[in-house]
Amino acid sequence: MRKSAPPGWVIAGLLVIGVLAFSPVRAADVRLATTTSTANTGLLDYLFPKFRERTGIIVRYVAVGTGAALKIGEQGDADLVMVHARDAEDKFMAAGFGVNRRDLMYNDFVILGPPSDPARIKGEKDAARALTRIRDAGANFVSRGDQSGTHIRELELWKAAGVEPKWSGYYLSIGQGMGTALVMAFEKHGYVLSDRGTFLAYRAKLDLQILVEGDKRLVNPYGVMAVNPKRFPKVNYTGAMQLIEWLTSEQGQRLIADYKVNGEQLFFPSAR
Repeated sequence: MRKSAPPGWVIAGLLVIGVLAFSPVRAADVRLATTTSTANTGLLDYLFPKFRERTGIIVRYVAVGTGAALKIGEQGDADLVMVHARDAEDKFMAAGFGVNRRDLMYNDFVILGPPSDPARIKGEKDAARALTRIRDAGANFVSRGDQSGTHIRELELWKAAGVEPKWSGYYLSIGQGMGTALVMAFEKHGYVLSDRGTFLAYRAKLDLQILVEGDKRLVNPYGVMAVNPKRFPKVNYTGAMQLIEWLTSEQGQRLIADYKVNGEQLFFPSAR
């Protein structure tokens, strides 16, 4: 019997694990596994040169879905992980893969769609009900399908709606990152769940509109945690903790708050 191919996010995660494990890295460098939204928005390339100026430490990061980022941490192929799926983060910590988790920042998810809005969801305050309308209208919906934090939240919303998101011909599960999902939603005149920050970074290129926002289930918190040095003695735990302490410090939190794209704040600090 022919075995089915693994989903795209698994392949991407395995490739990335190899990159992190075998790329030349200075002993002082820090390896970060993180989500696509932190990279696509430009946040990391804004923050990390400032961290290097202060400490001399280079942060080498790879941006994948949350599921793949946590898998990299579980293999000990990163020094710290920055993701946005709290239940998955708690499981990662409980299994002993991570230590010293900190709240870092938050933004929110939004449901985007074409200006024509064939499912008539604009202004809907219940995100799960909006998804039901999309399904009932037979409108295209693009799912990342990659076990990212965004995909996990999308599945939670479908569950809340009591809908199995697999209707033929309309639900497009692509196994790709947020940027690709946005472009496909635009091309298919469909709907997509996105973090607001990535959408704002891409908005000028796409004819998509925010149609649903403000539901408390759309809040999108990010956490950061070090990989457990007792489990993986070769990780750069000292460097990881320096980065975590800096990101959650007054200076790091101020820089996160100050980061804007086209005058709009993308992330809101939440470290305590």
